[in-house]
Amino acid sequence: MALTVKDLEKLQEQIPDHRLELVDGEIIVMSPSGYESDEVATRMAAKMFNWVDDRRLGRITGSSAGFTLPNSDTRAPDVSFVQAERLRKSPRSFAELAPDLMVEVKSPSDSLTKLRDKIDAFLQAGTRVGILINPEQRWVEMRRSTEAPITLHDGDTLTVPDLLPGWEVQVLDLWSPEFD
Repeated sequence: MALTVKDLEKLQEQIPDHRLELVDGEIIVMSPSGYESDEVATRMAAKMFNWVDDRRLGRITGSSAGFTLPNSDTRAPDVSFVQAERLRKSPRSFAELAPDLMVEVKSPSDSLTKLRDKIDAFLQAGTRVGILINPEQRWVEMRRSTEAPITLHDGDTLTVPDLLPGWEVQVLDLWSPEFD
């Protein structure tokens, strides 16, 4: 029996300390991310938020914000962006659309293949840009459904001019700092 978003919502109420996703009618319990990967996701979200909020371009959310995609899957990227004209007001529950941009940050327990599959599922659902960040190997991969992936490293600059005009971040600035 395939489960629904209502089933997901009921289970989430029962176990609020766990992140859940609904994929192909099955509920998946998401393991907590590692400290470094969450810090990198937060750094990415902060850099995007400051740009987006100042210009009122849309909404930035973290890993607790779920999206019910056109195929009825309900997923939660580590970071997401939705343009203002597509989501004029924040919904109380899951957003019923694909974000314009989504980010996944690899934690120690994640499989790169599964992360790429998740990004590709978002791209198929209408997301325009998917970004995979790998803090362990210090690279960023930008994925679009219409182009080959682009990999960036330290010394490179990440930009998304079609969604975030003028925004840029140095890849080096995404990594967790080391304090002396």
